[in-house]
Amino acid sequence: MNSGSLFSRQQGPMIGLDISPSSVKLVELAQDRTGTFVLERCGIEPLERGWIGEGNIEKFDEVADATRRLISKCGTRTKDVAMALPASVVISKKIILPGGLSEREMEVQVESEANQYIPFSLDEVSLDFCVIGPSPTSVGDVEVMITASRKEKVEDRQGLAEAVGLRPVVIDVESYASRLAASRVIERLPGGANAVIAMFEIGAMTSLMHVLRNDEAIYEREQVFGGAQLTQMLVRQYGFTLEEAETKKRAGELPDNYGETVLQPFVESLAQELERALKFFFTSTPHNRVDYVMLAGGSASLHGLTEAVTRHTSFACQVLNPFDGMEMGRGVRQNRLVREAPSYLTACGLAMRRFLR
Repeated sequence: MNSGSLFSRQQGPMIGLDISPSSVKLVELAQDRTGTFVLERCGIEPLERGWIGEGNIEKFDEVADATRRLISKCGTRTKDVAMALPASVVISKKIILPGGLSEREMEVQVESEANQYIPFSLDEVSLDFCVIGPSPTSVGDVEVMITASRKEKVEDRQGLAEAVGLRPVVIDVESYASRLAASRVIERLPGGANAVIAMFEIGAMTSLMHVLRNDEAIYEREQVFGGAQLTQMLVRQYGFTLEEAETKKRAGELPDNYGETVLQPFVESLAQELERALKFFFTSTPHNRVDYVMLAGGSASLHGLTEAVTRHTSFACQVLNPFDGMEMGRGVRQNRLVREAPSYLTACGLAMRRFLR
């Protein structure tokens, strides 16, 4: 991959590798003769708190070791990989350019426009662009998305891939990858093509709200709440260390009164946070309703959460399973996948990049 590029295309075998503050996730997809996606492999390897911070790999050797374990556990022999940067370290901007430009002419125009929006020298950034389509406001022009990040952020991901024996061929943006995976599920919903969808990715420390319509993000907002708060509640209630609480939470090895004493209060608190996020969206935009609320991330499958969100917001709520409608390969452990599927949203979107032309 050209280190100056954030987007590239790959049609051969390729895995998606999502590195988040709490875990590394791997997805490998194929397609059958009818074009149906087949989930060949997937897996999660937990990371300790502090190994990833604000999009940076703070403990390189430890994260590399965890990634090697994950690759070994999944049994993949594929070397090409798609990875992503968090949106917080990426600058994205839509611009309008004349239609009919050659690729070289468009590159020159993009670099000229990028100088207005990027607060760094272009020598310090990895920059790429893609044509979205005809301009909605200017006949004959095209709408182009410019995306840029500091080179060291891109090289961080590249270096990790190379350290574990992989070839980084796509560096994406996490929110773009998650929306790509979600779009396949949304189009299967009744009225999904034109529906207004509030999608919440509930991470460990932060949660990202996307409001989507016709594959476009019409609103995005990050908020500081996530699954780590449940871990903190376990520590306070039962005297576990953070590591013990995380391990027991993942394994489901919790005291008998966990549901009533810890889980229910956390679910109510989380539902209230989502309700507040939706109200903020309604008061700051012309919209006053959504058609669906969809939940992804490690906490999305918590018992009672979808019901609590529906009760608080009055909107239909469901867990977003990025593998919905896919065939399952022989290497997939389906009993675990039911619980873990929402965690794979970004990794699934990255794996889908293989099939983009």
